[in-house]
Amino acid sequence: MWGTGDGDVGAERSKAVGEGPKRPATYEDLLSLPEHVVGQIIDGELIVMPRPASPHARAHSRLGGELYGPFERGRGGPGGWLFLDEPELHLGPDLLVPDLAGWRRERMPEMPDTPYFTLAPDWVCEVLSPSTEAVDRVKKTRIYAREGVSHLWLVDPRARTLEVLRLSGQHWVELGTCGGDERVRAEPFEALELELGVLWMPPEQQPKTP
Repeated sequence: MWGTGDGDVGAERSKAVGEGPKRPATYEDLLSLPEHVVGQIIDGELIVMPRPASPHARAHSRLGGELYGPFERGRGGPGGWLFLDEPELHLGPDLLVPDLAGWRRERMPEMPDTPYFTLAPDWVCEVLSPSTEAVDRVKKTRIYAREGVSHLWLVDPRARTLEVLRLSGQHWVELGTCGGDERVRAEPFEALELELGVLWMPPEQQPKTP
């Protein structure tokens, strides 16, 4: 079980000796970023990430493809969901961009025409990269719990694993970790037998870790 208390998040920010308080990041700071990066505002700090490498992008796009037919279109599955890639979420003071997010139709019957969303998703998936893993696992999971996101998936394309978590109160309960070429039925999409192997690049094509 993972706690969601603030802990020492503030201590993670480095501050030079003699440096005064930093100005909290604003939406204008985000809009001024170049197009080839992804920006988020977490705890008042502007966090800028490069666009993901191919293992990340492959897992992201293929997972979305696997879920779209049965759970949004209702083809071979129950339907009842709306999905988006990299939606901009305005959750209280924080602005997050998950890799994938899904809303149950009873909460969001139709996709609104809007540049960002203030309604927290019911399911979020973060695809981990070496440059994003610490933020995804610590800061963003805390915010998702605070906002009542019911289900969280953490996909690691380099380790070839899927971690499935469910929110219980204000804490994440880890339901299990699977990986490789396993076929799994994972909450909240148990109606689909997901073949994890389709998410990964072949081992010989994966970039070598230094």
